[in-house]
Amino acid sequence: MPVRPAVRHELLVHLTDTLFEADRTYSEREVNAALRTVHDDTAALRRHCVTDGLLVREKDGSDYRMPQHA
Repeated sequence: MPVRPAVRHELLVHLTDTLFEADRTYSEREVNAALRTVHDDTAALRRHCVTDGLLVREKDGSDYRMPQHA
């Protein structure tokens, strides 16, 4: 996982665009399974994706989806 924020963000953009469909909701288990194909620390990847606004998490943590852009 890149340490520099700009490089990490670009990597996460590529991963979310590659691993997730925009019109679908994913369970945490599904997100972890997808992220595990590239790195074992799924919690860190998931957290960075949410923090960077690339995945939106329900308040109860049950579901994830890509944000809808206007």
